[in-house]
Amino acid sequence: MATKQSHRLARWMMAPSVFVLLIWMIVPLALTIWFAFQRYRLTNPNIKGFAGLSNFEFFVTDPAFWPAIINTLLIVVGVLVITVGLGIGLALMLDQPIWGQGIVRILMISPFFVMPPVAAVVWKHELMNPTWGVFAAVSRFFGQEPVNWLGNYPLLSIIVIVAWQWLPFATLILLTAMQSLSEEQKEAAEMDGANVFRRFWYIILPHLARAITVVILIQTIYLLGVYAEIQITTGGGPGFASTNLPFLIYNTGVLGGNIGAGAAGGLVAVVLANIVAIFLMRAVGRNLDA
Repeated sequence: MATKQSHRLARWMMAPSVFVLLIWMIVPLALTIWFAFQRYRLTNPNIKGFAGLSNFEFFVTDPAFWPAIINTLLIVVGVLVITVGLGIGLALMLDQPIWGQGIVRILMISPFFVMPPVAAVVWKHELMNPTWGVFAAVSRFFGQEPVNWLGNYPLLSIIVIVAWQWLPFATLILLTAMQSLSEEQKEAAEMDGANVFRRFWYIILPHLARAITVVILIQTIYLLGVYAEIQITTGGGPGFASTNLPFLIYNTGVLGGNIGAGAAGGLVAVVLANIVAIFLMRAVGRNLDA
């Protein structure tokens, strides 16, 4: 009886937070669905009425739609490759006993706490600027012509900037998982004649499999919504070269004033995110069950 009463009390205590969470999720989604089927433009609010599927047609037939889809996926894949690959390497280095290990780890994770707009401004003006940036100074030091990274390689620049922000997160998760590996297991493999590469491939990497799947899942959820870095550095250009789906929704709904088409684009983004999430959850589930 006491157990039933405690469960009932726990439900009543959780009810307010669950209610607020549902309101916080359902109300924006409901309004997005409503506006997606309505004619509503900020430039002419008098035009109203049911739009049917015309907003979706307007959004998916936009010349920037397919470049935005491709760029969104390229950003996700590119950042994941960089952060997971370098994260494993940095985790291996930080797992070794070195002087000032605590300070090095703090410095390693510090970029993760820098706000995306601030990081984008630093990269744009202090590092990648072809006139006074650090990269330009290094190029001149070696007798090379400075490269206009944001102008000539906009998507690659966005990937590098976002990867710099997420690399500490991946490193921290992978380092935590690596430290749970038994030293006796690595020593036994070394005594059996396994070289460094074999120990990494057959012992360390399988041990990190679950941590890698968690990093991929969490980062992908956030990478599908990258916006601030694009807005501040390239503005989606040149042309559609660095426009991703969230930035296209912003251009359509806010700059273009077409709230209906912007809301339709938001629903398209929700569907895309759920498709990606389903595949990732299945992959994570298989990995965790293994």
